[in-house]
Amino acid sequence: MSSIDKNTPDNGLELAKRMAEEEEGIGRRPEGLSKYVIPTVAVCWSLFQLAIARWLVLDTTFTRSIHLGFALLIVYLSYPMFRKKIPGLGFLSATNRIPVTDYAIAAIAAFSALYIAIDYDGLTVRYGAPILRDLIIGAALVILLMEAARRVIGPALPAIAAVFIIYAFFGPYMPDLIAFKGVTINRFMGQMTMSTEGIYGIPLDVSATIVFLFVLFGAMLDKAGAGHYFIQLALSLLGGFKGGPAKAAVMGSGLTGIVSGSSIANIVTTGTFTIPLMKKVGYPATKAAAVEVAASTDGQLAPPIMGAAAFIIAEYVNVPYVEVIKAAAVPAFASYAALFYITHIEASKLGLEGIPRSELPHFGRTLLSGIHYILPLVFLLYELIVVRHSPELAAFNAIWVMGIIMLLQEPVRAYMNKDPMGPAFRRGVENLFAALAAGGRNMVAVALATAAAGIIVGVVALGLGQLITDIIDTLSQGNIFLMLGITAVASLVIGMGLPTTATYIVMASLTAPAIVEIGGYNDFIVPLMSAHLFCFYFGILADDTPPVGLAAYAAAAIAKSPPIPTGLQGFMYDIRTAILPFMFIFNSDLILHNVTSWSQGLLIFAMACTGNFAFASATQGWFVARNKIYEIPLFLGVTFILMRPDAVAPLIGLPHEQRYWAYPVGLALFGILYLMQRPRIPKPEDVRAAA
Repeated sequence: MSSIDKNTPDNGLELAKRMAEEEEGIGRRPEGLSKYVIPTVAVCWSLFQLAIARWLVLDTTFTRSIHLGFALLIVYLSYPMFRKKIPGLGFLSATNRIPVTDYAIAAIAAFSALYIAIDYDGLTVRYGAPILRDLIIGAALVILLMEAARRVIGPALPAIAAVFIIYAFFGPYMPDLIAFKGVTINRFMGQMTMSTEGIYGIPLDVSATIVFLFVLFGAMLDKAGAGHYFIQLALSLLGGFKGGPAKAAVMGSGLTGIVSGSSIANIVTTGTFTIPLMKKVGYPATKAAAVEVAASTDGQLAPPIMGAAAFIIAEYVNVPYVEVIKAAAVPAFASYAALFYITHIEASKLGLEGIPRSELPHFGRTLLSGIHYILPLVFLLYELIVVRHSPELAAFNAIWVMGIIMLLQEPVRAYMNKDPMGPAFRRGVENLFAALAAGGRNMVAVALATAAAGIIVGVVALGLGQLITDIIDTLSQGNIFLMLGITAVASLVIGMGLPTTATYIVMASLTAPAIVEIGGYNDFIVPLMSAHLFCFYFGILADDTPPVGLAAYAAAAIAKSPPIPTGLQGFMYDIRTAILPFMFIFNSDLILHNVTSWSQGLLIFAMACTGNFAFASATQGWFVARNKIYEIPLFLGVTFILMRPDAVAPLIGLPHEQRYWAYPVGLALFGILYLMQRPRIPKPEDVRAAA
């Protein structure tokens, strides 16, 4: 084997795993005793978060500062300053040890984060008039936070934060349109590091009190083996249908997305199995990878967890978290239903079949083999939706149930296999501690994203909010459609270099109030929830937007496909998701706003799915046969009618209260399109021959 072969992962899986590990917080693998330092800190972090969730009562500012202190400590211990070695400065890129300099920087960073808790009484008295010590430690926190974010997330978020910081000080010297009165160093540091309006703001609070517990719950499920179980369950159920592995990828990624807030980790967990199987039944490598990208990216849309941003939405909109779940349900499940439909379209185009049932795991046995993974999820849903416990209490209760399962599953397996029980108990304990360590590591990126984005939120709160609304109003000329287009494009561009949570925080801070206000200028009421979900959706879509789209790179590595075409194909699949935010901005029925009837909600869901199917047919060029050019506008018409009955009803003489009578018009048009294409349905053997 050549040296090139040695450095190139055999099947791309190693490359994808490295990407997932970097996102998980595994940047170094120290040797010797120091290899225990990072896991120990991560376990301590997890134990602290469990303590404050149940019995340890702390002021919220203390909780936020300790949370950030742990995150900074892990970053500087885990990530070298540079990824590539620099001659003569090897310690700056060391991966097999933790240099003394990084120990020192980690300690300083953690202390600067904890300073607000250490001298809480003094800072409260001095707010607005900080002493030199406050300014020095505050400046250290800002600088070290941005450097930590650069190491973990990349340069984009620190660069954007730096632009806002510069703008805060040099606003008076800007052109008239964007001129800002500016701030003093005392006011800036007071806002950012001495109050809960900047770095220690709402996003970091949500990260510290809620998100950590859900991430830990997901890490426990993952370490217990739930990810593998979900994909096997999906294959056993769907693998035998036309294009079955692709359908299984969608279902498996959706289930895995419930416990994983990372599209890359989702791809590594599910794509390892589904991408080779998709290629086996005939999907081209690019399309196989793109299906996995689209499914894994949209895993963050799936209630009840929906990633960290959903919890922040609840805080910003000031509603119970269950209301966010309710609002997101119809768009999320309609999006996933449309992706199932797209995989069926692709299979029809290529004349593909499923995997023979004899080669698939038995559904009944597979379901029973991992039923203990489903129980904690059902319990979590029960806590959130039925009992209506707070998200943090629901997650805490689900964690202890999951902990019991992790401790018992190995001994139970050993008993059934008649193996020694002692080693089995030890493996259970080791798995539990590994999950606690993984929970801490997985939280690093989220904690830093929320804290660093807090700099931007803090600058906006210094008085830029109305100015930004005025600037956006000027750019969009008061046109709500242009305004939404600007927001969508900006979210995609900014999201190329930021995690979903950070993209959402930045865009929601800048544009959500503007969307609502500019909608008001147009005599159109936009619910605040719609505006925030709009930013959330396009932040997620940025994950597979070329040329960055790290999710596409991970899937392409496994599929051995070119990354850019994979990202483009994935984005084409995800266009069916991109249409939904534009629709629910104007039709709040889609987020079940003021909808209290189950029958009404199910009707809206069914029509949203059907409308999304029509849109997918228009964009993918296929319904039951290849589309004619003149059929595409008709499919788009079906989409508009079924998703915007409120706009169609007046055109056919119906009042708003009777808007749902527009649905039969859209369904009839969809039926006519079927009858038009039915004579052109190709035979499977002809499709396979053409392919």
